[in-house]
Amino acid sequence: MTSPTAPRYPRDMIGYGPDAPDAAWPGGAKVAVSVVLNFEEGGENSILHGDAASEAFLSDIAGAAMWPGQRHWNMESIYEYGARAGFWRLRDLFAAKGIPLTIYGVATALARAPEQVEAMKAAGWEIASHGLKWVEHRDMPEAEERAQIAEAIRLHTEVVGTRPRGWYTGRCSANTVRLTAEEGGFDWISDTYDDDLPYWLELGDRDQLVIPYTLEANDMRFATAPGYIEGEQFFTYLKDSLDTLWDEGAAGRAKMFSIGLHNRLIGRPGKIAGLRRFLDYAQARGDVWFATRGEIAAHWAATHPHRRRERPSRMERARFVALYGGIYEHSPWVAERAFALELGPAHDRAAGLANAFARVFRTASPDERLAVLRAHPDLAGKLAAARRLTAESTAEQASAGLDALTDAERAEFTALNADYVAKHGFPFIIAVRDHDKAGILAAFRARIANDTATETATACAQVERIGALRLAALLP
Repeated sequence: MTSPTAPRYPRDMIGYGPDAPDAAWPGGAKVAVSVVLNFEEGGENSILHGDAASEAFLSDIAGAAMWPGQRHWNMESIYEYGARAGFWRLRDLFAAKGIPLTIYGVATALARAPEQVEAMKAAGWEIASHGLKWVEHRDMPEAEERAQIAEAIRLHTEVVGTRPRGWYTGRCSANTVRLTAEEGGFDWISDTYDDDLPYWLELGDRDQLVIPYTLEANDMRFATAPGYIEGEQFFTYLKDSLDTLWDEGAAGRAKMFSIGLHNRLIGRPGKIAGLRRFLDYAQARGDVWFATRGEIAAHWAATHPHRRRERPSRMERARFVALYGGIYEHSPWVAERAFALELGPAHDRAAGLANAFARVFRTASPDERLAVLRAHPDLAGKLAAARRLTAESTAEQASAGLDALTDAERAEFTALNADYVAKHGFPFIIAVRDHDKAGILAAFRARIANDTATETATACAQVERIGALRLAALLP
């Protein structure tokens, strides 16, 4: 756990960074396509359901508003279309195509749709939970949301016959991901929109797989502005998305593509035509794996299992300084001050933590920076001969062959060291891992002629580079 006195930023703005793994989908597929059908009809806001007002979200009624204390007959009728007509049209389409679906099923909606549930089961579709009711959770007290999660699981199990293994609330709170992970029974949760690949979250003792969802490759854009007004626009957006992801997969960076559907929206005749064209296109293109989210989760867990590691942003101060106090030569105060910055997931990678250390060094006083420069050893100097370098410096100098000099080379390094320190007041500093022995000597001969102000700036930049290389050996 992190010291309570250290500010920490919880949002993850880096994720996989530039090192995203290739998904390695089954059969060498270039992209995995997860089609999700939200079954919300019968679980929306309604005074019949004990809510304070009618529903106002995601319908074809422009500018809809909630009606406090009243039934909104038109709104109810549009939702009913989804269950009565749209669902069956979609059932027939996906059955004909042989494409599996993941259902986001609102538990109370499923309870009011027994024949649709049996059709889902007969088709072999994955039925995940979409919460107890399809309502806003943003202002819901944590204890109430936890209780609703438990009740959603109970009712889902009663109606479907098996407990849900996947979860998506949708209209969630800041607590939803943590609460569903803490429940402990979900193979995947999807209340994020932050990546094109699944990833693992460490929440307490739980390693939770997250499969991000989508709000843009989603037929909800037929009911929001800016949005789609015809099926062809939906087709074009889905096709362009698939083509981009397919090309990335062909380059060894396979991703997944989520598509979100709603019975009452895409289930209309004029809208479903665009979806049908896309499915035809995707199947004809080939190397596309249509999979449920449960299948994707199983593949990811087997192919990319989670491995916990120590993370700088989660360390106690003493552990942080013990591990990183030597990154800047004999200057643990740099690590101590870096620990006090607003560290977060981005700093659990080498580039992020190197930036934090560099910020501390750049904002230190001139005397403090000079002390760091003077803490560095001469290259191939007396300390190296006496084996009194730090482990980091020993390895670095050896990597450039400075531990195996000829007598002539050693004599030249000795003379250059003496002349450089006499002129500038600190040792010659260079990131030796970036150079070979000849390159180091050439830089030494050239830089010794610089004025001290220029050389101080150059040496400071090299200190930052050395720190970055040292961290790269310890962190992703």
